[in-house]
Amino acid sequence: MKRLQEIINGIQVLELRGNPETVISGLTLDSRSAGSGMLFAAVRGTQTDGHRFIPQVILAGVAAVLCEEIPADANPDVAFIRVGSVAQAIGHMASAFFDHPTHQLKVVGVTGTNGKTTIASLLWRLAENLGYPSGLLSTISVRIHDVSSDATHTTPDAITIQKNMAAMAEAGCTFAFMEVSSHALDQGRVNGIRFTGGIFTNLTRDHLDYHHDFQSYLKAKKLFFDQLPREAFALTNSEDRNGSVMVQNCSARKYTYSTKGPADFAVRLAEQHLDGMQLLINGREFWTRFVGRFNASNLAAVYSAAILLDFREEEVLRQISLLTPVEGRLETIPIGNNCVGIVDYAHTPDALENVLKTLQELRAKGARIITVFGAGGDRDRGKRPLMAEVACRYSDQVIITSDNPRTEDPDQIIGEILTGVPAGKARSVISITNRHEAIKTAVALAREGDIILVAGKGHETYQEINGVKHHFDDREELKGLTTDDGRPTKGNNRQPVTGNRQPDNQ
Repeated sequence: MKRLQEIINGIQVLELRGNPETVISGLTLDSRSAGSGMLFAAVRGTQTDGHRFIPQVILAGVAAVLCEEIPADANPDVAFIRVGSVAQAIGHMASAFFDHPTHQLKVVGVTGTNGKTTIASLLWRLAENLGYPSGLLSTISVRIHDVSSDATHTTPDAITIQKNMAAMAEAGCTFAFMEVSSHALDQGRVNGIRFTGGIFTNLTRDHLDYHHDFQSYLKAKKLFFDQLPREAFALTNSEDRNGSVMVQNCSARKYTYSTKGPADFAVRLAEQHLDGMQLLINGREFWTRFVGRFNASNLAAVYSAAILLDFREEEVLRQISLLTPVEGRLETIPIGNNCVGIVDYAHTPDALENVLKTLQELRAKGARIITVFGAGGDRDRGKRPLMAEVACRYSDQVIITSDNPRTEDPDQIIGEILTGVPAGKARSVISITNRHEAIKTAVALAREGDIILVAGKGHETYQEINGVKHHFDDREELKGLTTDDGRPTKGNNRQPVTGNRQPDNQ
């Protein structure tokens, strides 16, 4: 519990009505969880306005309301704190409520379009393996040392972040590694966090359904580096021209990493196969179980950040050689007949291109690449045809299917994807709405040595249709299509017809 004055100290309060000595028992953004003695933050979101629920939370017994407009009939028994932006203020208030937990941790944030999950997760594993209890906030999971729970967002809301950081500090963690999304930066969710370092991976088209244009997306990412303290480090990928833009006006110590050109930390890809690659760091070669130049770049970021965190280089290199890929990221699943299935989270044109270019380099002579992918509903529609063009450019056979349609019609999404199929490539493209049938068809079409890429969902174990999450795991689907003798299941051997859309029976 904290006195209201302790929580609002340091934020710009435009108006305070009520007793600053009011005792606050907890913080919430959700009116449904509001209760006696709590402070309710009335955030104006993209879907709803928290101010609408002020009467409801007052009936629930809240002691205070953080808002941008105080109601005309404000209850005199409730403290009202008016600020310019609730979203920007609540992170700082949550930090104070939980005793500024990030002052007790070394927090490293990772931002960019691709690679965030891999880099943050591998840094957590690396620190843990070196004997440093650490925390992780990622797309896949929340980890507090050896305790894990599923994540619901790439970057949680400001109160949840601070609550998790407090739990990490209480558990004796030394480090915390987290993904920092553009939404979180724009909405102030990471306000109140003292960062020890920030990592920029790359910037390509994504989330334009929210940011509307690429420049706004870039500006949101840049906020992270603009706010880094002078004593922190800012580590950027010099292969991406936006890296130098990120650190303009950044007062932190600046470093770069690269797998190609000159950089403060240079990592070179010497050799790669489907089961791993040979890297060269500071003149020393070592083997890793990751594949792909983009993963070489991810490992370069991990190595660089580890050195900047003062880990011993010998130990870092040894541990990197022992690390394994993050689930759902270029995850390999043998499916018999000398074929291999690859499950990857790639859901942007650039990420899909990175994966397919890697598979092009690794496939055996005569082997084909069969790509199964879709696009999420209620998200950036402009990237849909772009993904089709990329898939057709690097694949021998493309099967377009449903991803997480959410509230959209999956057939309409597929129709928008199909507009990006280049002239002359239509014969190698099939559309099958039902994702299970699409994966089954890919396996049925595979010949000896072929590679089947199932892209878009990666680690996810659900498919969201009309607001309902149904269990669905691409990895389980591929494993279930392998017979006991190791041969791919052919089902009824029905050959799909070009352009035919099977009904989605889920």
